[in-house]
Amino acid sequence: MTKLRAATKNFSPEFIIGAGSFGTVYKAQLSNGVTVAIKRLNPDAFKGFREFWAEMVTLGMLHHPNIAKIFGYCMSGSDRLLIYEFFQNGSLDRWLHLEQEQDVAASTLSWGARIQIVKGVANGLFFLHSLDKPIVHQDIKSRNVFLNSDFQAHICDFGHARRIDTSTSYASTQSAGTMGYCYMPPKYKAGLTTATLEVDVYSFGILMFEIATGKRPNLATLLDGEEVGIVEWARKMLAQNKHMQMVDVSISREGGLIEAHVKEYFEIAGMCTKRKANYG
Repeated sequence: MTKLRAATKNFSPEFIIGAGSFGTVYKAQLSNGVTVAIKRLNPDAFKGFREFWAEMVTLGMLHHPNIAKIFGYCMSGSDRLLIYEFFQNGSLDRWLHLEQEQDVAASTLSWGARIQIVKGVANGLFFLHSLDKPIVHQDIKSRNVFLNSDFQAHICDFGHARRIDTSTSYASTQSAGTMGYCYMPPKYKAGLTTATLEVDVYSFGILMFEIATGKRPNLATLLDGEEVGIVEWARKMLAQNKHMQMVDVSISREGGLIEAHVKEYFEIAGMCTKRKANYG
């Protein structure tokens, strides 16, 4: 704790690079010269302690190029801290939304870069779901995908992650995640509250729509005079063969934006978010 306090000047606000319901994230350089991200969990939140154990145990045993590395942890009094690798380009959410909202001059993610990010997230999820005891992340969204200097995607924030009991195909605990952010598989609406791999598949489909369109999944879209969610909007647009009109207007239409590839991309996203689907 002494070393972490020194690296962050006693957790000074000037080092804050992110914050959420469970705590605050700081950028810091350790005494050995390594730059890291330090997540300091809120000691007043009981869920924060559960998240601490979930992340420490889960990430401590996972090694994959598209999953964030955890370097260590610290427990001191009521403090619980997790030390991660630092990602130079921050969260995917920042690149898709915040740069535009804050009018910050930055390069727009090209179609090729977005495809690379989608493939990275898919590879990470495939790894988690293919383990002898599969792991369901339960909170896949753009704020939990971080990008390194080469814009390679890394899945972060495993506080809601749970292992699946392969004898039942369900996790032993209740589902969790960002329900208000529209990452809600159809079965949740039907009353099913146990976590399944379908949770991640559905969220991944919504993330695909978000990455390609630049639309926030938690905001309604006006279509034919009616406000609809991103899945319903996408479904209606695809039914009208308007897939090219769905692509983020900030993406250049020259070069790598091939119509057949765009159509296939949205078809895959549609399959992930289909109401009745066989998730294999």
